[in-house]
Amino acid sequence: MEKHERRARRKKGIRKKISGTKVKPRVSVYRSNRHLYVQAIDDDRGATLCAVSDRDASVKHTREGAAQVGEMLGKKLKQAKISEAVFDRNGFVYHGVVQSLAEGIRKAGIKM
Repeated sequence: MEKHERRARRKKGIRKKISGTKVKPRVSVYRSNRHLYVQAIDDDRGATLCAVSDRDASVKHTREGAAQVGEMLGKKLKQAKISEAVFDRNGFVYHGVVQSLAEGIRKAGIKM
C-alpha cells in the first residue's frame, strides 16, 4: 500500500467517528510539503466557519509557525463565540507540525 493510500484509509476511519456542528465545529488540517491549512467546519450545514493558513499569516512552515497559525484560528473562533471544537488531523500523524497546531489552538483558549 502506498503512502497516500494509507493516509486515505486513516482519514476514512477518523471521519466515521467525528463530526462538527455550529457550536462545536470540526477543525480540519491539511499539511502539504510547503504550507499548512486549517479550517473550522460545520458539517450539519456543510459550511466553513473560518479558515487560516500559514500563507495568510506570513509564517514559515515550521512547528513555531504552526503554533502561530493555531493561535490565529483560536482567536477567530473566540470572536465567533465558539469555545469548543473537535480536532480532525485528516489522516496525518499527530506529530510535529500537526501537534504544534493543535497546541496553538488550545493555547488560544479553545477546548479540544
